Amino acid sequence: MLDTIFGLPLHPLIVHATTVVVPTAALAVLLAAVWPRFRRWAGWGPLALSLVSIVLVPLTTQSGESLEHRLPRSGLIQRHAELADGLLPWVIVLAVGAAGLFWGHRRGRSGTSTLPRWLVALTLVIALVGAIGTTVQVVLIGHSGAEAAWSSTG
Repeated sequence: MLDTIFGLPLHPLIVHATTVVVPTAALAVLLAAVWPRFRRWAGWGPLALSLVSIVLVPLTTQSGESLEHRLPRSGLIQRHAELADGLLPWVIVLAVGAAGLFWGHRRGRSGTSTLPRWLVALTLVIALVGAIGTTVQVVLIGHSGAEAAWSSTG
């Protein structure tokens, strides 16, 4: 995998896209889950952001692993890497919730039969769990990454 661009490690560059897109996806899915007017307005946006997140997370973790092998061993870097490895499952849950919300909204708009209440409730729970879990994991990863990057500065 490409691990540098113009001699700079790829990880600090790609992580900026991830730290913008993933929390934005989580916020969009959260709003779509609890605010029907936003869900109508946003359309496919929360789902698209969630799917882009699924692509960005592995790219970011791979570039981070490449950078990790170039640096001296550190407990802070190891902790950051372990936390980062836990983000993809949360983003997948987020995307499943976003897909359920989008599908339910499209189905309701097309005039086909309404969805069972339990399915609507399950979709909302998956979307909310995915949004909250993703957000918490991103904050933990970001904090540990900042600690690892700036721990030697004083």
